[in-house]
Amino acid sequence: MVFCKKYFTNRGQDCYRYAMEERFYREQEIARLPAFLPAAPYNLAHTLLARAGNCLFVPVRSLQYMAVLDAEEFIFVDSQNKAWVELAWQHFRPQARASLDERVPFEVVHYLPAAAETMKRLSGEFHHALLQLAARQKPDTPATVTLLQPGSRKPHGGTSH
Repeated sequence: MVFCKKYFTNRGQDCYRYAMEERFYREQEIARLPAFLPAAPYNLAHTLLARAGNCLFVPVRSLQYMAVLDAEEFIFVDSQNKAWVELAWQHFRPQARASLDERVPFEVVHYLPAAAETMKRLSGEFHHALLQLAARQKPDTPATVTLLQPGSRKPHGGTSH
């Protein structure tokens, strides 16, 4: 069983914290296969997860799936079987790569028979869903740049020339 909480806050004067609890269940593992995730979706997923906190819900609308990400694994559930994990991506090994733009090895775990077919389409669609989620989270106000002016310093002797 996977357990994930998502918190909501109200932006008014009073701050309320609501917790949504989601529970996901797994059948017996059918297969465990090695795979690689390209650097772009891996890095973006972890950036978004860091902003979100403990877990991140990523709707993969084109496939009618929901990805649920946490520090240990990414699970994928079908909209038809919302509580049952179809497949999971586990044991990411980013330390195996020499640079941040290299792919990351991990393991794909199949729990339902449809997982092999889903996995064929999921890699590209998952990255697209992450990009859509990141675009919605961009701040409404533009960033500002503060220029730092070097201060006038006197030489160490205490005199100026």
